[in-house]
Amino acid sequence: MPLHVPPAPAPALRSVLAALGSPTAVREARTPALRSVQGPLSPELPLPVHVLDQIVPSGHAPYTRLTGWRFLIRSGERAVAAAETTLTPDGWTFSHFFEGPYLSSTERALRQAESMRTPFQPRLLSIPELYMLTLWLHGDTDADASAGTPRPTDVLVPLAPAPPGIAAHRPHRVADLLPVMTRRLAPAPLLGSPA
Repeated sequence: MPLHVPPAPAPALRSVLAALGSPTAVREARTPALRSVQGPLSPELPLPVHVLDQIVPSGHAPYTRLTGWRFLIRSGERAVAAAETTLTPDGWTFSHFFEGPYLSSTERALRQAESMRTPFQPRLLSIPELYMLTLWLHGDTDADASAGTPRPTDVLVPLAPAPPGIAAHRPHRVADLLPVMTRRLAPAPLLGSPA
């Protein structure tokens, strides 16, 4: 089933295109792969980046906030880097280029999602408390990509490297993974105290 990739805000895309066209921005990027590429570069697969803060067992729906848009930067058929944009008081602006394990892990998770039978809107969900990034497959393909919270039936695919005890690239329903994440953050009982 094809993924329903939401369109990025036009100013976010323009800011990435401007950065790609700037020899200074590319040369100063801490991305050796980006600096060494010969030929045209193109930003593709824009994904909204949401952050899930304060995972606590409260019985309430998790709260997320949009923090940016991430684009895979392609040279030919392969992604060589990613570009992140952020929202400022003046609108969307380029933030930085980067590379690393999340790049190939994101591509792998997107391929996994495309093979599922259910249509999804792909997003990225960052869980800073666990140093974890997931591909968030939102079930409402027509939803505003800049808003919303994970629904219990939405799917999260942890990207590699995932925290210990959570398998990377194994899809989980939010209702199943959220309790695991909550337990990971629960304080350990004190020695000698009743469990």
